Amino acid sequence: MKAVVCNKSGRPDVLEIKEVQKPYPRPGEILVKVSTSSVTRGDVHLRRMSRLILIPIGLIFGFKPMKITGVEFAGTVEEIGSEVTRFRKGDRVFGTATGLVFGGNAEYLCVPENHKMGVIAHIPDNVTFEDAAVTPVGAMTAHFILNKVKITRGMNVLVYGASGSVGSFAVQLAKNYGANVTGVCSKANLQMVKDMGASNALDYAADDFCTKPGPEYDVIFDAVGKISRSRCVRMLKSTGRFLSVKYPTKEKSETLKYLAGLLAEGRLKPFIDQEFSLDQIREAHAYVEKGRKRGNVLIKVSN
Repeated sequence: MKAVVCNKSGRPDVLEIKEVQKPYPRPGEILVKVSTSSVTRGDVHLRRMSRLILIPIGLIFGFKPMKITGVEFAGTVEEIGSEVTRFRKGDRVFGTATGLVFGGNAEYLCVPENHKMGVIAHIPDNVTFEDAAVTPVGAMTAHFILNKVKITRGMNVLVYGASGSVGSFAVQLAKNYGANVTGVCSKANLQMVKDMGASNALDYAADDFCTKPGPEYDVIFDAVGKISRSRCVRMLKSTGRFLSVKYPTKEKSETLKYLAGLLAEGRLKPFIDQEFSLDQIREAHAYVEKGRKRGNVLIKVSN
């Protein structure tokens, strides 16, 4: 099978398209024929991180550096190993390969049905492989962090970095909770953020929300890790909370199932900025590495 192999750290040109052995599911594993996957900021960081750092960190947390890249995936169950109970051949599935050595930038992927790091769930019938593939990481991150606070109807929530993957999902999730959402992004992305559900959108270069008079927000969520609580504390209400994408997160099957339901209901819609083929993986990484992507970057693996 064709796969994106990464054997060393560095620039996008360290990524190689190779023919590797097709995996076979062991007990408790599912073999997925991958239709679509993605390139996330996390994928770029993993590629760039020195093996001298990544390997010791992996030993501490119980994982190895990914040999085949791609944390997110969507596809069809081709085979199941013994002991698998929740999935059947032909099921449409999506999820993450977090903590696995072999990721979703490949024609086939074996994933455990139950995994302490990654998750897998069924794709609703009315949801495309494209939308499913780019949802798990950004949406689960936004969901986990936003749920550190009980957001209720009428709250004022500001999302900084609202046009990115985590930010665009955070805008929609907060809106679903009934919040009044303000998104901060570049001027070029103001309309996109409003289309995602924000009641108001601010140009970070021209409208510094930190200079506005008086406390205004119940929650400020930094979805790109570029601001601090101290910078915007005067804009928080006395009971307000500052949240950051830098906080540790956890992937849960229950969360992915919940998000699948929102996708099916049309209450959550990923924004796909660019689409690349598997053979264009270097170009996809280079694009994400520029730091200007909107929403998500899709990789088409197979038809």
